[in-house]
Amino acid sequence: MEWLFNPWVISIIVVAVVVSNIAALKYTAHMKFGQRDSVKGTHAKNKREQDLDDLISKQAENDRAMKRDKKP
Repeated sequence: MEWLFNPWVISIIVVAVVVSNIAALKYTAHMKFGQRDSVKGTHAKNKREQDLDDLISKQAENDRAMKRDKKP
């Protein structure tokens, strides 16, 4: 256990951690995360929501028309 607290061992561990973090940053720096897909998904979602809102408003108009027709 005494060798673990040797300054050389501690220095080697610190250097290894720093080098591995730099390597990980270099590896992940050029990754593409597919933002275009998420924008397309958002647009499609907004279109579906708009279609649903249109259907709801049409149904409300039909309900009002049916109530008007039923009243004598």
